[in-house]
This record gives sequence, structure tokens and C-alpha cells, in this order.
Amino acid sequence: MAEIKFAIGSKEEKKVFKHVVSGADSEKLFGKKIGEKFRGEVIGLNGYELEITGGSDSTGFPMRADVAGPGRKKIIITRSLGFGSKRAGQRKRRSIRGNTVSADTAQINCKVVKAGKDKIAKILGAEAKPAEGEAPKEAELPKEEAAPVKEEVPKEEPKQEAPAEEPKEEPKEEKKEEPVVEEKSEAQSEEKK
Repeated sequence: MAEIKFAIGSKEEKKVFKHVVSGADSEKLFGKKIGEKFRGEVIGLNGYELEITGGSDSTGFPMRADVAGPGRKKIIITRSLGFGSKRAGQRKRRSIRGNTVSADTAQINCKVVKAGKDKIAKILGAEAKPAEGEAPKEAELPKEEAAPVKEEVPKEEPKQEAPAEEPKEEPKEEKKEEPVVEEKSEAQSEEKK
């Protein structure tokens, strides 16, 4: 039986809820296309109406609304869903999944069109996970069990002796050699005169 993951976006609650549907319930959505609406009872959300906005197959290829059928096709696309070009005007051939839900579909993205009486979190029995980059709110953080706190006495660590310092060598001063002045003997100086 096919197992499909749902990402349900709710503007009212400003959250995206994750839900997994397997078995015959997921088969009821086969043949639905991107943009079509379906009743929430199919996936266990009584009183809700949802619209399919996208999805992907088990290997990660995204569904596109402009590609007909449930199969995977290679199409030439520019910068859009399935291809993020960094250069303007660049086109490439990429594999894309068609716009129809089938047994190969692994995930369906949908949004709430009509809300029911109860909140989605209450119906699914799970809180929404925060999106990437957001910090979880206090209510979403796991609560720690209240346990008596033991005060730990710090253990005395053995004192380590400081390593012996090696004697520093003082820089040796270079001895300046004084220019050798030849002393002239008195005899030589008198001869020159």
C-alpha cells in the first residue's frame, strides 16, 4: 500500500503540519491534480477542505502544474520550479514529475481552504514543528522531568606543579671593534718633515 506524507499549511494557525497517511486512504487521492480541492475527511481532518499545491515523488523530483499526467518527464525549463539558474535566460532540460497524484507520489503539499471546528493540532494530536531557522516556542520545547537537584561538591583536583622554566639566554652584546689607529713613531713623523 502507498504511504504519502502530507505538508498541510494553515494561514489561520501560521504553521505547517506534517501528517502521514497510508493504505486505502491515500489511494482515494490518486488521480487528483495540483489545484484541485478535496475534503479533509480523506486524511482524517473532519470539517476541513484542502487544496493540493504541489508535491514530489520518492526520489525527490517535484510536481509541476504545467506538466500533464502522473509520470516523470524531461522538459526544457528556465528559472522556475525544479531549476534555479543563476544566469538570466539560461534554459536546461530537467526531469519533472507530472501534476497528477499517483502511487509514485511520496509527498503532497496542500493548504487549508476551509477550516473545521477543531484546530489541526488537536485533531492530529501533534504540535507543528518550527520551520528551519526559527527557534521553537516555549510551549514546543520538551519539558524536563522535575527531579530533585543534587548539589555536587567539586572534587579537588591534584595540583600540578608549574613546569620548570628554562633559563633565558640573554642576548650577547656584540663587541664593537675600535678602529686600529697606527701610531706613528716619532722618528717616522720627523722623517716626513
